[in-house]
Amino acid sequence: MTTPKGPQLAVLPTAAEDGTRSRVQVLQPSGWPMPKGYANGMAAEGRIVVTGGVIGWDAEERLADGFVAQVRQTLSNIAAILAEAGARPEHLVRLTWYVVDMDEYLANLKELGRVYRDVFGAHYPAMALVQVVRLVEKAARVEIEATAVVPR
Repeated sequence: MTTPKGPQLAVLPTAAEDGTRSRVQVLQPSGWPMPKGYANGMAAEGRIVVTGGVIGWDAEERLADGFVAQVRQTLSNIAAILAEAGARPEHLVRLTWYVVDMDEYLANLKELGRVYRDVFGAHYPAMALVQVVRLVEKAARVEIEATAVVPR
């Protein structure tokens, strides 16, 4: 009999707002430190909902002023798109953030955490953060793609 060489995997179910168990599960290998503000992986069953790259502008295509304000508007826009599909933030399984300045992101971590929790609550899906040279809208500081899975 062989002993597995990799870490053991813990599957942690998440609770939906209505108190029922969601089919979205956090994947946390045992022995790994708990990540702060994201998950290492997610598993889910259901209907997939994806967004395109969403930026921090309003319905009149006016960008919010400043990085944190753009993040707040971007997250709010994602929440609105999810709602159109009958999804909620706790159905998110992945976010990919594109920022034009990594230092700007890192300098605002505490405020970004507050903004994130204000819009999405304490649900943290798998996330990736990528610095890019620029975004299509020149004044945009952040663009986020989202994937959610709505239980059937």
